[in-house]
Amino acid sequence: MSDTDERSVNVGKKEKSRKPGNTAFRQQRLKAWQPILTPKTVLPIFFAIGIIFAPIGGLLLYASRVVSEVMIDYTHCITSAENGTFATIPSKYLSASFDKSKLQAQWSISTNTSVNPYPGSNGTVCNIRFNLPEKFGAPWFLYYHLTNFYQNHRRYIQSVDIEQLSGHARTASDVDSTDSCSPLAKDGDLPYYPCGLIANSQFNDTFSDLTAINPPSGAAEIVVLTKNNIAWSSDKDLYKNTTYTPETCLPPPNWVGRYGATYSASDLYSIHDDEELMVWMRTAGLPDFSKLARRNDSYSLPAGTYELSIGLNFPVTEYDGTKSILLSTRSVIGGRNDFLGIAYLVVAGLCIILGALFTARHLIKPRKLGDHRYLSWSQYLAFCLKFLNQIIELDDSQWYTVSAVHREWPTLLSCRRRQGRELNVCLPLYEGPRLLARPSAVQSWRQFGCQNPTLQIA
Repeated sequence: MSDTDERSVNVGKKEKSRKPGNTAFRQQRLKAWQPILTPKTVLPIFFAIGIIFAPIGGLLLYASRVVSEVMIDYTHCITSAENGTFATIPSKYLSASFDKSKLQAQWSISTNTSVNPYPGSNGTVCNIRFNLPEKFGAPWFLYYHLTNFYQNHRRYIQSVDIEQLSGHARTASDVDSTDSCSPLAKDGDLPYYPCGLIANSQFNDTFSDLTAINPPSGAAEIVVLTKNNIAWSSDKDLYKNTTYTPETCLPPPNWVGRYGATYSASDLYSIHDDEELMVWMRTAGLPDFSKLARRNDSYSLPAGTYELSIGLNFPVTEYDGTKSILLSTRSVIGGRNDFLGIAYLVVAGLCIILGALFTARHLIKPRKLGDHRYLSWSQYLAFCLKFLNQIIELDDSQWYTVSAVHREWPTLLSCRRRQGRELNVCLPLYEGPRLLARPSAVQSWRQFGCQNPTLQIA
């Protein structure tokens, strides 16, 4: 092919280019606006934030304070309570949203089966009797509260197989190869269902319904607590019925007391219906947390004395933790938590205080917008003028160059001036100080902080 033919072919080809398109966005020519911050614009913002945040914080704090709560720590019930006889619970194990002196609680230990303990459990039950000095309006909730339990540990929080929870019958090699359920993925050739540390360590204390002691006329003697709707609806959509058969999976090690060493056709675990596990599987971000266990949406608890039986299955003393029951109502913002309201009030207070201080500073010592005296080169200019004004007996026909190093500005300054006239040069120089000194001017310049001042005829 001749050169003429090659040129004709290349003309038809479009040259590739990595140059960005000639648009305002790609060439960074978009219009921009930067506000000029002045006292007249900034100070009102401080006061506006304070005025807006203060009532919001007050409303949030009020909404939190209207929530009624009772918390009873039953960690030491098995060692401190008497068998069959109610004894007073120490006040250090009690807390309430109202005056704690009005809260009275007792506990006892029994070995009955009213709480339906797991198979293999010794049936130890902690019976807690407490009084409510005020009404708990519906809906109200029963939580269990754990301390010093780190569900946010990296290895713990990753020890779960999502596909298995979604209903897929994952084999032992499947759960073992992904390392998601490590170190509790399988036993031999059979996988654990559900596998992982989270499911294996599920909180398994059991709770009875509330029993009213000497209820007023018309009040219920047994207050039913339900496990329905304690989990998030999104979690219910995630957990599906399994396609495992009893012969293809095993219960986790800590579930053996409930299901035995193997599942059977009659008691194959159904994760889709276990909202308690769904709540537990949503791991907490802090070592002290509360999780919903029961609820009642229709019956308001009148003031009175109630009894709750708890099956003791979950150990906490081994890791220096505690476990408590928390009975609570709710408000428009949920449970009782003063942090958000206090945070809004603190920010509002700081903004108002800072706004007042800055306003006083502006009124006492105002600063003109665009005042060149505050520019760095203008400060050099004023510095040189002070020094040159100290020079006397200068010839008006001569121009002088003054150089000095100031203690606050390490940069060498050079100021050129004709006596009685305006300064025409005052720039920082990056060179060593001159050594031509005029003794009569040195002492007067040093009082302004000048080091090694020199004077030279230009």
